[in-house]
Amino acid sequence: MAWTPQPPAPAQIDPAEAHRLAAAGEALLLDVREPEEHAELHAPGAVLVPLDALGTAGGLDAARAAGGGRLVLAVCRSGNRSQTATELLNAHGVPTVNVVGGMRAWLRAGLPVHRDACRCGGAI
Repeated sequence: MAWTPQPPAPAQIDPAEAHRLAAAGEALLLDVREPEEHAELHAPGAVLVPLDALGTAGGLDAARAAGGGRLVLAVCRSGNRSQTATELLNAHGVPTVNVVGGMRAWLRAGLPVHRDACRCGGAI
């Protein structure tokens, strides 16, 4: 049986390193959740471009512009939508890395978040 090369797995980053890079201005934290989720709780400095919007030219342009040539760190609730966003953005020439475990892992790591006091009663 002949060896068949496999495509490289999309890059991933843990929340602590993602926070360090974003806080230092070396990367953009791109939140690909829905607006309600972002409003309820998000990482400081995270820019919201929902996954559905990334499927449009306007969404891709917004992500590209927000990144400003920096590495993009895609985050969602658990890491699934951000994995899809990572693959999509990389396919369109936007260097992107998936934040493993999403905001759930971010919270478990004790990293800072912004919460909407009126809406934070739900579980993430």
